[in-house]
Amino acid sequence: MKKCLVTICGLIVTASLLAPTMASAETKWEKSHPRRDQVNDRLANQNKRIHNEVKEGEMSKGEASQLHQEDKNIRSEERSMAKQDGGHITKADQAALNQQENGVSKQIGQ
Repeated sequence: MKKCLVTICGLIVTASLLAPTMASAETKWEKSHPRRDQVNDRLANQNKRIHNEVKEGEMSKGEASQLHQEDKNIRSEERSMAKQDGGHITKADQAALNQQENGVSKQIGQ
């Protein structure tokens, strides 16, 4: 029992030391590209929502496929915009992408 507790404590300490290292890799990119991060976070959230709708039987796989394709097109446009501006997107780019995401979002859960 004592050995098990020591092992568990060791794992917790190791995990707590590694967590900031793993998070900093994401945080560095997020800090450098906050607008892209926001757009991509929304796309990831919509992807989860679409999968959830299919799982619950509230959306057909065909409808989900169409929405995934729309999100894929938005992601492609985001990459294209970033390529034109040194890896970043402008506020206007972000607004345009968010407007497109709003359109997809409204189709989820109807």
